Amino acid sequence: QVQLVESGGGLVQPGGSLRLSCAASGIDFSLYTMGWYRQPPGKPRELVAQISSTIYVDADVKDRFTTSRDNAKNTVVLQISELKPEDTAVYYCSAVRWDDNIQYWGQGAQVTVSS
Repeated sequence: QVQLVESGGGLVQPGGSLRLSCAASGIDFSLYTMGWYRQPPGKPRELVAQISSTIYVDADVKDRFTTSRDNAKNTVVLQISELKPEDTAVYYCSAVRWDDNIQYWGQGAQVTVSS
């Protein structure tokens, strides 16, 4: 019933850019904090960006990553520029409400940065 679907991943050369989108259904989207996580090969999952009425971006990627949301379209976007091989990971979209301990997850989108 609840679905988060990421799109926009793929193979990109270093220095390129990518736009990841997450489309949500089955939730009252405007009530949820949306997050972007990534999991590089052999590494734990980490938070890279989060957006509610405010925006957080991890300091390690703040100069290259931005996030935005469109509540009318139930969509959240992660825009990445100047991609590096170290950005290679599965990127996940998540949704959580402040008064609910349930966190929903998308299926993940593979981003591979290689020349």
